[in-house]
Amino acid sequence: LSLHDALPIYLVRNKNIVLSRSRIVEEVWGYDYIGDTNIVDVYIRYLRSKLGPNGRNYIRTVRGVGYVAED
Repeated sequence: LSLHDALPIYLVRNKNIVLSRSRIVEEVWGYDYIGDTNIVDVYIRYLRSKLGPNGRNYIRTVRGVGYVAED
């Protein structure tokens, strides 16, 4: 899977579960990823833009924790 596919699939599989940025990095990018967890924020912003004006309704930010994909 490409990264563009892996992140949305991971979010959907964990729908309604609050996921920390570090957990998303470990599960999507891998344990050996060297970098900052803000890469998650960049990709979430990209996904929201692809989902259109309602993107924020589907992927909600949980301040200080991470993200949750919702119905």
